[in-house]
Amino acid sequence: MKRFWLLFSQSTTVLLAAYFVVLTLKPAWWEPHDGSALALSQAPGLRSQDAPLGSFRLAARKAADAVVSINTGKTKPAVPGSMDPWNRFFFGAPDAHPDTEPSGGMGSGVIVSPKGYILTNNHVVEGADTIEVVLNDRRRARAKVVGTDPDSDLAVLKIELDALPVMVLGDSDTAQVGDQVLAIGNPFGVGQTVTGGIVSALGRNQLGINTFENFIQTDAAINPGNSGGALVDSNGNLLGINTAIYSRSGGSLGIGFAIPVSTAKQVLESIVRDGQVTRGWIGVEPNDLSPELSQAFGIRAHSGVIVTGVLQGGPAAQAGMAPGDVIVAIGGVPVEDVAQLLTRVAALKPGVATAFALERKSQTLKMSVIPGTRPKPPKPLH
Repeated sequence: MKRFWLLFSQSTTVLLAAYFVVLTLKPAWWEPHDGSALALSQAPGLRSQDAPLGSFRLAARKAADAVVSINTGKTKPAVPGSMDPWNRFFFGAPDAHPDTEPSGGMGSGVIVSPKGYILTNNHVVEGADTIEVVLNDRRRARAKVVGTDPDSDLAVLKIELDALPVMVLGDSDTAQVGDQVLAIGNPFGVGQTVTGGIVSALGRNQLGINTFENFIQTDAAINPGNSGGALVDSNGNLLGINTAIYSRSGGSLGIGFAIPVSTAKQVLESIVRDGQVTRGWIGVEPNDLSPELSQAFGIRAHSGVIVTGVLQGGPAAQAGMAPGDVIVAIGGVPVEDVAQLLTRVAALKPGVATAFALERKSQTLKMSVIPGTRPKPPKPLH
C-alpha cells in the first residue's frame, strides 16, 4: 500500500511539473478556441489584453453606437407671384427658382433612451422641414421633434426603431479640469469621428451663445457637424452635448464647448414630460458686483449679485426686494455672479417659495420669494 501511494505522489509531482513548464513556455497551447476567449477578454480583470495601456478603445466602443448623424432639409418659401402664368413664362417654374430650392444641414445627436429619444442641439434642427437620423450601423429613420429649448440650445427628437443602442449618462458635476474626454460626432459630414483631449475649464459663461451658459470647455477637436454629438468620459459615459467652438477659420482651434449632461438631463425630462421646459423667474435686472456699483448704491458687500432693477408687480417686488439689494444665496447655495443667479433661479419650481439671502447696505436680510414662470423670449422680427 505504501508503494502505491509513493508511486502515485511521484507521478502527480512529475505531471504537475510538466504542466507548469509547458504553460510557461507554450501558453498558447492552453488557450480555449471555442469562443470562450471572447468572454475572458471582456472580463474586468483581463481588459488590459483587449486594449493597449492608455487606449480609449473601450470607451469609444461603448459610446460610439449611440451617437447618430442628423441630416436636415429646409425648403425656402415660394416667391410671391411665382404661380402667376406670366411670371412662369418669363422666369420659369417655381421649383426651378433658386429661392425655392431645398437646402440641407448636418449635425449629430445622442440616443439616450431605448424608446428612441435623441438629444441634440436646437440650432441643428431649427427650422427643419425634414429630419433624418443615420445610426452607426447604417440604419436610417425619420425623426420628429418632441420639443426644443432655445435658451439652452437643446432639442429632443424621437425615432421609431427596435434594438437601439443607448448612451449611459455620466456625472458632469464631478468632472474636473484635466480629466480625459472624447468627442464623438460627424464633423463636416465625413462620417463618425472620435477625437480626444481633456477638460480645459468648467463653468464657462458670458460667451453670448445661450441664455443659460455653464459650458464644459475641452481641447478635443470639435468641428462643424459635431454639434449635438457626445462628449464622453474615459469610461464611455455621456458627459456633455457638444455645442460650439471658438474659431476664426471655421475649423477647430482646440477650444470647444459642451453643455453638461446635468443640464441636458433636466431639459430632456421636462420636454418628454411636459413638451416644454418650464423655468423659474423672479423679475429682476441683475449685474455683477463691482466697486463702482457698490459705491453708487452705498453697499458694503464684497460678493454676490447686485439688483439694479426690479419689475413692478413681479415675484421679487412682491417679496420686498429693491434696487441696490445684493443677492448672496438662493436656497442656502451661494451666488457669486449673474450666470449663477440665472441658473439658480431658472432651476426653481414656479409657485414654490424659496429662501433668498440678501445684503441691503449694512443689513443682512432673509426673504421668501415665490418664483413665477419665466416668460418665453419674443420671436425675432423678419
